[in-house]
Amino acid sequence: VLKALKSQTDLLFCVSAKDIQKGRIWGDYGLTYDNGTLKTLDDLREHGLEVRAVVISRYSGEEQANRLRAYLERHGVCVYLQPELPDYPHDVDGIVSERGYGSYPDMETARPLVVVAGAGPGSGKMGTCLAQIYHDHRNGIISGFAKFETFPIWSLPIAHPVNLAYEAATADLGDVNVVDPFHLEAYNVVAVSYNRDVENFRIMKRVLDRVGARGTYHSPTDMGVNMVYQGITDDEVIKEAGRQEIIRRHFRYQWETLRRVEHPETPQRVKKIMLEHDIDVLERRVVAPARLAAAEAESSGKGHQGVFCGAAIELEDGTVVTGKNSPLLHAEAAMILNAAKFLGKIPDAIHLLAPGIIASIHQLKTRNLQGRSPSLNLSETLVALAISCATNPTAQLALETLHQLRGCEMHTTHAPSRGDEEALRKLGVLVTTDARPAQHQFLLR
Repeated sequence: VLKALKSQTDLLFCVSAKDIQKGRIWGDYGLTYDNGTLKTLDDLREHGLEVRAVVISRYSGEEQANRLRAYLERHGVCVYLQPELPDYPHDVDGIVSERGYGSYPDMETARPLVVVAGAGPGSGKMGTCLAQIYHDHRNGIISGFAKFETFPIWSLPIAHPVNLAYEAATADLGDVNVVDPFHLEAYNVVAVSYNRDVENFRIMKRVLDRVGARGTYHSPTDMGVNMVYQGITDDEVIKEAGRQEIIRRHFRYQWETLRRVEHPETPQRVKKIMLEHDIDVLERRVVAPARLAAAEAESSGKGHQGVFCGAAIELEDGTVVTGKNSPLLHAEAAMILNAAKFLGKIPDAIHLLAPGIIASIHQLKTRNLQGRSPSLNLSETLVALAISCATNPTAQLALETLHQLRGCEMHTTHAPSRGDEEALRKLGVLVTTDARPAQHQFLLR
């Protein structure tokens, strides 16, 4: 859509200074929000779309935001800083005034359509739109806006698993689904919205009243374009997908809390949703097999250095394949090799990795790189597999199955190392973890 409209469109990209400073992780990329912003600019440019400006919202002098701004400006990208407004969103009169939106920079645009995108929820998209309408009115320009909305789905029940999944996905922001009071009053129709949208609508009404556009929208639901409900053909499938997403968010926030990029209260909010709606983590089919694999490693005296890890992946046909850690391999690496053997119909007794290659990597890690463990993570294992292809046709067969893992669900008992996490992301495997610390009690590697 953007490519079709690019001759008429200016594109603004918003990111919160608070998210940049705390090192919030962009889930799709596994990157912090500052690096995720840079990747998005590159991706848009590859599609022939140039961002007119990056908007850093909620700015109050954050050092990481300053570094991102300086980097972007050195590369010719316009950057606007929007200050954090005191008592936002409660002081509506102050927000819709010269000391509120009037203190935001008036952004220069040249085309009739301005698309405002962002790094995620809470990135400042709504505030940017309302501030620009405020500035346009001062400049004698008539403008308005609408939102392309996905979740929550206003026409589904407030406790529908998909809407609960939205609440879980924004637990870090404290979002709560609510019945849209303005829509109920205007139309006597129950519509689902969320707390920030309702709060922002009060501000938006004041802005529209100020610029003489009273009556344009009567509710937060009115101002969003959302046709998701019309696309649902099997509600039971959608409900199950919602429950699964809530479980994934539960594990993700636990992991991010362990990595010190999320507050401990956030996973507790998701846990509350799960308790209230009878959602159990074991509904995720790969959780129990991964935990069982870890328990079997311990009971059989396997594992490595007193740590017993398990991993499990569900293949496209529903088969669940597991792996355990050992002095040779991380559990994630063992699981991927086992999955490749299953997909390639390779007998379990056949070794895919040349022993000499494994020995050389072990020596490199422990003697030359001062590593604490010789065990290969998944990234190292995949390189070893690729090298083994030169002398082992079976390794080549296994390598050719890896594309079948894209989109598969996986769980691991222990927090993956960077080498495991990065390789799983590149393979397209959708991983959750119990986030038990593996080797280091405090420092995660």
